[in-house]
Amino acid sequence: MRVPELTLRHDRGITRHWLGAGALEEAGEALGAWLRDRHLFVVTDPLVRELHEESLEGLLETPGEVSFLEVPRGESAKTVSEAEGLWRTMLRAGGKRDSRLLTFGGGSVGDLGGYVAGAFLRGIEYGHLPTTVLAQVDAAIGGKTAVDLPEGKNSVGLFHHPAFVVGEVSWLSTLTDGERRAGLFEAVKMGFLLDPELFARIEGTLDPILDGEPGAMAPVVGEAAAVKIGVVERDLEEAGSRKLLNFGHTLGHALEAATGYEALRHGEAVGYGMLFALELAEARALSGREADRLRGVVDRIGLPPLPEVTVEELMVLVSRDKKAREEGVTWVLPRTLGEGGLEVIEEDEVRTRLESWIREVVSGGDDR
Repeated sequence: MRVPELTLRHDRGITRHWLGAGALEEAGEALGAWLRDRHLFVVTDPLVRELHEESLEGLLETPGEVSFLEVPRGESAKTVSEAEGLWRTMLRAGGKRDSRLLTFGGGSVGDLGGYVAGAFLRGIEYGHLPTTVLAQVDAAIGGKTAVDLPEGKNSVGLFHHPAFVVGEVSWLSTLTDGERRAGLFEAVKMGFLLDPELFARIEGTLDPILDGEPGAMAPVVGEAAAVKIGVVERDLEEAGSRKLLNFGHTLGHALEAATGYEALRHGEAVGYGMLFALELAEARALSGREADRLRGVVDRIGLPPLPEVTVEELMVLVSRDKKAREEGVTWVLPRTLGEGGLEVIEEDEVRTRLESWIREVVSGGDDR
């Protein structure tokens, strides 16, 4: 069965996407032409390279030269110093304006590699080969690139759309159970806020998805990617409706920063962020029945214990969120299943609800 090609149109042309079983083979001819006789830089981490480099064997025959650039695993790769190290290595290796870069790994590798490509010699063409659920359904799509600062996640970055995104579903088979579950929260986010049919598919096939069955995971990856592509095309640089994709991320990013990007995976932090957003949303328009559907899916996927954090620390970090404006922090809240909106909420209400919510989660009271 052929993997359908999805395209995202933007101001620099199009990004071509293939996601599913056989995606790498389906994209092989186009990728090969793009790489032919170029110097290719592959940004990856040691484990991904060990597990999956062999799958790139045919692809790597076409560039004129190939340089693998290994970075640390996870969020620790997303630093200004790592970016500088890559730029300097690429210059020493003879990188040019028409060189190519491929990111090969999860969301952190993609964020870092895309940022490096966007700034190197004022921008070179690049592509994503995402190897995690989180990256295939969300992080690799849409041209957002960034690195972190100690004061906040994704604080320095730029929009730089890739030429290609190729997500081979077989790469997901080597993920740990925790990585697979964490990545699924990004698909849940898109389904609940933007596509009820996607949410229902996840609800109905969650057990085989969590068991890692490719036949259950592939359609979720493809549908979630299509949802995000549609949103991004309508709002390329997050001036309006694209902000809805940040459902769960306002508190989620704060939790990651408060715990040094170590205690929670990104998807797990988003899971907690969605649960807190439900508290704000139920105080407005969202029905308890619909909120409980999302709570039920989050509970089935599972979250690790909430790390020890203080409300004041989280409030400071939330105030630095990239959606914050002079009038306050904008929260993404569901209004009903399949529809969300943006609301500026007063700091006092957020603090009060956050204090109560953390007490409930820590005591186990959020199991409703």
